[in-house]
Amino acid sequence: MDLLNSAQQLTNEYIDKMPKAMRKKYGQFFTSAETAQFMANLFEIPSDKEELSFLDAGAGSGMLSIALIERIEKLDCLKKLHLVCYENDENILDLLKQNLDNAKNRVSFAFDYELRSINYITSQEKNYRSLLGSNGNPEQYDLVIGNPPYMKIPKDAPEALAMPDVCYGAPNLYFLFASMGLYNLKKNGQLVYIVPRSWTSGAYFKAFRQKFLGEASLEHIHLFVSRDKVFDKETVLQETMIFKVRKTSIRPKDVFITTTKDNSDFKDKTSFAVPYNVVVSGGDSYVFLPTCQQEVEVIEKLNKWTDTLPSIGLKMKTGLTVDFRNRDVLRNEKSQQTVPLFYSQHIKNGKVIFPIGKENEYIETDQKGLLQANTNYLFVKRFTAKEEPRRLQCGVYLARKNPDYESISTQNKINFINGLEKLSECIVYGLYVLFNSTLYDGFYRILNGSTQVNSTEVNAMPVPPISIIEAMGKKLIRLHNMSVQSCDAILEEYV
Repeated sequence: MDLLNSAQQLTNEYIDKMPKAMRKKYGQFFTSAETAQFMANLFEIPSDKEELSFLDAGAGSGMLSIALIERIEKLDCLKKLHLVCYENDENILDLLKQNLDNAKNRVSFAFDYELRSINYITSQEKNYRSLLGSNGNPEQYDLVIGNPPYMKIPKDAPEALAMPDVCYGAPNLYFLFASMGLYNLKKNGQLVYIVPRSWTSGAYFKAFRQKFLGEASLEHIHLFVSRDKVFDKETVLQETMIFKVRKTSIRPKDVFITTTKDNSDFKDKTSFAVPYNVVVSGGDSYVFLPTCQQEVEVIEKLNKWTDTLPSIGLKMKTGLTVDFRNRDVLRNEKSQQTVPLFYSQHIKNGKVIFPIGKENEYIETDQKGLLQANTNYLFVKRFTAKEEPRRLQCGVYLARKNPDYESISTQNKINFINGLEKLSECIVYGLYVLFNSTLYDGFYRILNGSTQVNSTEVNAMPVPPISIIEAMGKKLIRLHNMSVQSCDAILEEYV
């Protein structure tokens, strides 16, 4: 039996006997042999070096290390290999050592390893913080490979406090591992990680993206069409990706993107090259993840516009009222003291219909934080089901439809675009054309893999000048047709 299959067998035995709750405590999801082999094959092993060093932080049972050792063994070009593994779960250290000893006894080159059963992040805090003042002296490696723990931690957790330059809010351990991995990488060294795709957009990951993509260049991204079988014998709900970066400021012309539908067999994959500035776009360093040439064209079309909602005086915000936290102010019936509370259910076929006889669709309060002016808005649902054909679902709200109210409220499961109070109704309809179109829905799906529509990301999306938005709105009003097909036809004239 080869090294990797032997390690896989021993790992499966460990998973079978170790309670899932115990593995969840450490954020452990074990890499399958097929995934480990694919990741190891992404490295370009330099042929002009006789010695290499590599790092595997959060090594688990050593599947990634074994896959890379096996790859190097087949190349027959190296004389010496040094590995450092970090793993602070005492339950798995014996298995990790067993797998690495097995490799050491069977490879043809000189191989030595060091196991560090300490916290990968906090053990380097002093050096890392010194580097922020340009005095750090990190251990560095030619190659870094990783399947880091996936686990949210408090913003005052020791790991978060150790890396303040990449943290915002409550971080996830996986991107701290990736950032520290880059810190431990030599200049022009290569790093391959398997992580959730959530880091590619959103405010929580902004500081990480800007630092990580400022110091390294993306070379390869692998996307899993299905969530199943990414991790052997595991159930992982997060959408996962593999990426390879090189520690250099030189940007490649293209990023190579591969996808697989059957995650247990990497032979059945699609692949294509995407221009680097299409994948990494904007001041927030959003990472777009197109899976085909058609999606690349969607990005290129919309990126021709340089405006955003905030740059033209508008902004998407999240609804104000968390209903279950404000039960005391919810009302079922209209009275002189109540104002409408809008939910996603009020958005129907491009319009906002009120009332609909829904429970708690009024609110009685003088809390300013729960009230907003009764003016024109575009409402957009925050949450949609994974199987729904559209991510962006919106409706036009016109204040004149509810003339009895000075204020209204919105439940926090919808977003709204405001700043429209002094503008023509045509602007609201023009925004509807944009966000109800196939093109914008596709763009958002490429930007964000989750089912949640985040206002931060919508505010970063490119939009046309407000004069064009108004012209599109006028055309939609004349058509009296709020369908996706109408919006697509109007938008097509301008892109």
